[in-house]
Amino acid sequence: MTALTERLREYPRLTPIAGFGIAAILLFAVAPAVLSDFRLNLLAKFLCFAIVAAGIGLAWGRGGMLTLGQGVFFGIGAYVMAMHMQLADAARLGNDVPEFMEISGISELPGFWQPFSSAPVAILGILVLPALVAAVLGYGVFKRRVRGAYFAILSQALAAALAILLTGQQAIGGFTGLSDFRSFFGFRLSDPANRQMLFFIASGTLLVVVALIRQLNRSRYGELLVAVRDAEERVRFLGYDPANIKIVAYVVAAFLAGIAGALFTPIVGIISPADIGVIPSIAFLIGVAIGGRTTLLGPVLGAIGVAWAQTSLSESFPSGWTYMQGVLFIVVVGFIPAGLAGLWPMFKGWLDSRKKLPPAPEEPAVVIEEKVNAR
Repeated sequence: MTALTERLREYPRLTPIAGFGIAAILLFAVAPAVLSDFRLNLLAKFLCFAIVAAGIGLAWGRGGMLTLGQGVFFGIGAYVMAMHMQLADAARLGNDVPEFMEISGISELPGFWQPFSSAPVAILGILVLPALVAAVLGYGVFKRRVRGAYFAILSQALAAALAILLTGQQAIGGFTGLSDFRSFFGFRLSDPANRQMLFFIASGTLLVVVALIRQLNRSRYGELLVAVRDAEERVRFLGYDPANIKIVAYVVAAFLAGIAGALFTPIVGIISPADIGVIPSIAFLIGVAIGGRTTLLGPVLGAIGVAWAQTSLSESFPSGWTYMQGVLFIVVVGFIPAGLAGLWPMFKGWLDSRKKLPPAPEEPAVVIEEKVNAR
């Protein structure tokens, strides 16, 4: 182990490669061998949250944009995937409309559903629509120099508005959302092998996302994003437009949230307004804050850890988990701004400061003799 550590120190580029290798082994070999089908599917759901958190880490941790409305983009990707899966199941059964529409008395397929019957169009919609919406919103917000709490409140209001809009639309499932999916691009979801395939897809997507975020953080753009966060006016005086830099980060975060939503739908088997409103958007943010928003892996591990804790503890303390989550968030934000990822640097800095403390000055021999005589 010591030899491996010394080897990594000699060649710093090997460190991320080794990290990705270990993560790949854990996700693709250890997890399927150790976890049951139910737990593996649960972990796949957590990985979707981690993908969203990685984007929030870029926008909030590096760019300083408190994105409280990622549920909007998560929901766009999720509903596009759900609509395609519903249409594919209806076509396989020979129906003109999905089953929930027949039950609701809708006999004609709405026009906005029809394009998503095509798999390529659905995939294109998942990739493009969240990014496009984010680009339009970002242009309207950042070009007017809206930032700080005003941006956070606006993004949260958008998530609430989308959830309310979807609740009133019976043509898209209404309050209950869309569920009862039978297949995923031709693969039966009832087959355990296909559900394991979904876990592998989520795992591979997360690794690619982490690699993308790492590359952005280390690039010149990543340096500009941090500069905008810390000294926006100075960046403007240097000839850069901070609004454009923010828009790119906001679009990337929305793009990743849309992909996560599209994976979430077949993994969980249902998508409803309750999954994309204000509360889920805040939950995404809590995981990022607890893990460490300014680090690469902090948001990812924080999102997985908070989701796991919610699933585990809510079974034992169904009414107390919300309070526990809020207290943990307050403690982290108030006392550990860097999140749990910052605990070790803080402890190491404290140890280093203790080691560097100068020794107490020795009293002269004359003073010591006087004290002895006084006794």
